[in-house]
Amino acid sequence: MTIEHGIRRAIALVLALSALGAAAAAQSSKLPDLKGRTIVAVTENAFAPLSFADPKTGKGIGWEYDAIDEIARRLDLKVTWKTAGWESLIQSVQDGQYDVGMDGISITDDRKGQVDFSDPYLSAKLSMLVRADEKRFTDPASFAADPALLVGAQAGTTGFYWAAYRFLGGDEKSSRIKLYDHFSASVKALAAGEVDMVLLDTLSSRTFVAANSGSYKTVGDPIGNDSYGFIFKKGSDLVKDFNAAIAAMRADGTLDKLTYKWMVEYAP
Repeated sequence: MTIEHGIRRAIALVLALSALGAAAAAQSSKLPDLKGRTIVAVTENAFAPLSFADPKTGKGIGWEYDAIDEIARRLDLKVTWKTAGWESLIQSVQDGQYDVGMDGISITDDRKGQVDFSDPYLSAKLSMLVRADEKRFTDPASFAADPALLVGAQAGTTGFYWAAYRFLGGDEKSSRIKLYDHFSASVKALAAGEVDMVLLDTLSSRTFVAANSGSYKTVGDPIGNDSYGFIFKKGSDLVKDFNAAIAAMRADGTLDKLTYKWMVEYAP
């Protein structure tokens, strides 16, 4: 690249960012002003690249952290972060212990009966994550056909239910499903040969494949089509304000920028 070409690219980037900033400001000016209200946000903090602990600092980072911070900036909110285990996360938000929850939580009819959801902020499909040398199966049918094959899952997650109903005939108690406390433990079990496959959303699967070159791969086509949403206690007045901010961030490209940052640029 010539110096002149580099300068032109730099100028174009500055102009593009300026236009994006102007669009964001225009959108933000129409958003509710919550006047510094403090809210408590909760996540399991173990679902890379959405919300997880930085391996170097232990600080919570990820797509959802950045999104909530940006929503807070636009709505003038102050956020206090907490963590909770997956098994209690939805219930604790339902009980009003926290104002907003997140952890790549799929929007389902069953969960809608427990909590209110924001509008979707991400859509994702599930991928079959396997060891790099796996050759015994290539899709749900060939996995299901071999009774010796095991799948690792976290109870109550979308991956667990898809494994039971799409792969194993609806048997939630199948001995071929090995349960773990969180999804990262199931991936470690995969690496150790304790299980043969883990169903993860495609975004997280890409992160594991990229971060562990030569250790993992995905097989078959992505399945399902999850939509993720933030969760709130039933009747929360925050839902409409979050939805307004999400719409503004989608319109000005902020959601796409976050996805690029965490799904393309980031390498744990």
